[in-house]
Amino acid sequence: MPTVSRPEQKPGRRRAVPEPRRARKAKEPRPPKEPRPPKQARPPKQPRPSKQARPPRERRSFSARTLTLVWFVAVLAAAAALAAPLVADLIADRFSMAVPTWLPLAGAVTVTTAYTLALGVRAGGRPLIAGALALVLSLAAAVSAVPVLLAGAAVSTAAVGAVLGVLATKPAARFPAVVREVLVATVVAAVAALAADGYGARVSPERSGYLVLALALLTALVLVFRLAAGLQGLGTRGGVVVVGGLGLLAVTLAYTEALSRWGSPGLIESIDDTLVRLRDVAGAVPRPIQFLIGFPALAWGVSTRARRRQGWWACAFGAAGLAGVSTTLLSTDLALSEAALGLGYGLVLGLALGYLVIRTDTFLSGTRGARARRAEEAAAHRPEPPRTAPLL
Repeated sequence: MPTVSRPEQKPGRRRAVPEPRRARKAKEPRPPKEPRPPKQARPPKQPRPSKQARPPRERRSFSARTLTLVWFVAVLAAAAALAAPLVADLIADRFSMAVPTWLPLAGAVTVTTAYTLALGVRAGGRPLIAGALALVLSLAAAVSAVPVLLAGAAVSTAAVGAVLGVLATKPAARFPAVVREVLVATVVAAVAALAADGYGARVSPERSGYLVLALALLTALVLVFRLAAGLQGLGTRGGVVVVGGLGLLAVTLAYTEALSRWGSPGLIESIDDTLVRLRDVAGAVPRPIQFLIGFPALAWGVSTRARRRQGWWACAFGAAGLAGVSTTLLSTDLALSEAALGLGYGLVLGLALGYLVIRTDTFLSGTRGARARRAEEAAAHRPEPPRTAPLL
């Protein structure tokens, strides 16, 4: 029986039999994906200050503090040198103390230079140039001993001290702080009075007093014009202050001068007798410009500056009172104890009058009652640069 060959056994190309395909399972639907929460925006990274930028700032602050400390030490040393002859005169009965003649002159030159430098810094000018010029001129007057130069140095020092006393103040919302600022300005002007006396210039007290008053008031008004934003920031209150201050100052000076020149002998004699009695009872007589205009205007201006910049216009008339302080010792007939006592009386009377002016101003502006006044004082925080920083 013949054999039958199967296809896979035949020679040639073999063909594999495909396996039967399996039925695919139906895919289950995938659950919907939950939406991802939006990514929060990262805050921008602040650039860190480089290590190289920190040392210059520290060096600047350190140098500024060092210069301020040196300035205060120089002024204190100069004030001690100026007060040495006065102390020697007071203790001459008990102790013999010899003071060299160059010591008060050196103190006067130091105060003139330091005050001019501080005024340049405070007014935003060129303090180094102003201080160097003041040093050269005052030193030339002290070395040459020319009467005209000595008189010019004394008058200039008194005027600079009066203006610097005004610019050295800070805003004060409450009355104790107002008293502190007025005392600071008075101390600055008193050191200027010692320096003006230290030059030993032979000047007329009346003429030099009027000249210092004019220079100090004019300079203060020019600086205040910039500090109070000019005439556009004057306002009604500032206009009343300027007009009233100028009018009161003119009336006071004109009445005093007219009374001394054209007053009847009987009236002048009665006024002199009254002043002598007051001097015998109280020990001294305060100057009218100080306790009527200067100190009240300065106190009111310092208080108003804590709320609005128009207070600078009132502070400008404080230079009139400080000019009287800085020229007190130019009169050789006035003893040091009597001058100090008269200044104390003027301060007390001027601060009392300034307190009344401040309370009247707050009453008219609508702040009535103790609680309202405390709330208004707490809200009065108008910023100004520190005492040793430039104002402009």
